Amino acid sequence: MLRPLLLILALSTTLAGCNNSSAKGDKKDADAKPATLIIAPEDVMTVQGSAMVSGPVVTGTIQPERKADLRAEVSAVVLQALKENGDVVRRGDVLVRLDETAIRDNVNSAEDAARNATLSLDQAERNLARLKTLRASGMTSLQALDEAEVRRNGAQSELSAANSRAAQARQQLQRTQIRAPFDGVVSDRKVSAGDTASIGKELLKVIDPTSLRFEGRVSADKISAVKVGQAVNFRINGYAQDFRGKVLRMNPSANDVTRQVEILVGFSDAAQPRVSGLYAEGTVETNKVEALTLPETALVKAGDKTSTWRIKDLKLAKVDLGVGSRDARTGNYEVRTGLAAGDVVMRIPSSNFKDGQAVQMAGAKPATAASAPAEGK
Repeated sequence: MLRPLLLILALSTTLAGCNNSSAKGDKKDADAKPATLIIAPEDVMTVQGSAMVSGPVVTGTIQPERKADLRAEVSAVVLQALKENGDVVRRGDVLVRLDETAIRDNVNSAEDAARNATLSLDQAERNLARLKTLRASGMTSLQALDEAEVRRNGAQSELSAANSRAAQARQQLQRTQIRAPFDGVVSDRKVSAGDTASIGKELLKVIDPTSLRFEGRVSADKISAVKVGQAVNFRINGYAQDFRGKVLRMNPSANDVTRQVEILVGFSDAAQPRVSGLYAEGTVETNKVEALTLPETALVKAGDKTSTWRIKDLKLAKVDLGVGSRDARTGNYEVRTGLAAGDVVMRIPSSNFKDGQAVQMAGAKPATAASAPAEGK
């Protein structure tokens, strides 16, 4: 009985020793310092002051200043639609041809009538001249002369009317060919061959893509801050870049329904969209202040608190920030407290960062024992 008891005591002592060793090892791991963080130059950024702009929000669409809705001016059947949407056209190019058969007959009839009226006038003038000669020799009456003059005047009026009808007929004939009014692009073709074009029917639209502008609207309670010539920064759906412009004109009256005021914004730079009708939104830059800013990617948000990771003396430090408004132009946030100009912060913080963690720039040679100064020297 004594031998089994001694064996149990020996096993208990061994397990207790193992537990003590494991606990000491865990404590030693907990007390170990975090590994040095190796970063590249693109991982950090320097805090700098920049101009923050603010002002009324403007929303609207991109529209061309030069655009034409080409409509039928005569009733006829469409023979050809020569251009498609997106086709580039030059001023005077034929875009649509209408059937001219009936109109050409009218032209021929009107021109025949004008020629007959010309002959009638010539005959009336010759008759009047002959009667004047006879009247001078007393061989005709004054009444006959007056009647000849009335016939001459009537023939002259008929000729003017006939010439007018012929001119109108020729003009109607020209209207069977729909031509481009200026250099541009076909934006909306609405007819095809075989369609009946009645007077006033819309055939197609032509726009000038080089005359695009931002037709925006501003809330009425903000319009007092908007002035002609102010800069506007805006984004357009479908384009990743920011566009710059300036206020060209302001509508003197507000919209009856929305109570918004329309403003026209022209592009300031050469880069312009090539598509009209796109939605755009931006800011009229009425206020500009200098402030420290950081992009949203450099900020760490936890509830109502905002912080960032600053690098100082090759160590990481978590810094609480007081942030202000967001710059609509750049997307950066104003930093009011916590940082100073020239501070270096992590561009994209990680949840694995530790306060006080050592930092080493990639490519820098770490100090070694051989390069360290000897003790006592």
